[in-house]
Amino acid sequence: MAAADSPTAALRRRDLCSRGIRLAGKMRSDVVDLLDTYVERQGLDASASVAAVEGVPAAAVERWDEQTGTQRLLENLAAYRAFRVLLAQMLDEQREQLGEADAALGRALAAVLLQVSAFTYHLEELLRLESRGPPSEEGAGPPPAPHLGLFERKLRGLGVLRELAQWAVRSARDLRQLAKPGPGSSAAASLAESP
Repeated sequence: MAAADSPTAALRRRDLCSRGIRLAGKMRSDVVDLLDTYVERQGLDASASVAAVEGVPAAAVERWDEQTGTQRLLENLAAYRAFRVLLAQMLDEQREQLGEADAALGRALAAVLLQVSAFTYHLEELLRLESRGPPSEEGAGPPPAPHLGLFERKLRGLGVLRELAQWAVRSARDLRQLAKPGPGSSAAASLAESP
């Protein structure tokens, strides 16, 4: 635990948080662009109402200010692991549905999937720095893709992308909070308060 409190660890944590904030900002920008393309190519209405996507925790959280840094990191990690699976499913469905007819949409989905994977790894690094390794992925993540009709899959994809955009905003906010110096953001306080 002493290593997590050292000045070197604090600088490393701040550096990882700063890079994570930039990654989250870039990811959000790319997801918003992808959302526009997705809506257009799938023939959807941008204002379509979409139900919550099963297996993805909502980015909105009550009592956000009461969460510890470790709790924030763990929730982010669970969400991005779920997004990694969901985006891979969307990419497979896209290839099945359109083949190479819409290669641009497939490339954009693949690029966002790569960003989500990189951000997941980044969160795991932050958890290791906090003297707490990331939880295993066994049994984690969303349930297998349900057998949905074409329109339902399109709506589910829209919901996944919308929620991912919200998570990118929350992640940047969580990392800004974690990077703040002070007793509330130190590794020792985060670990002591976590269950």
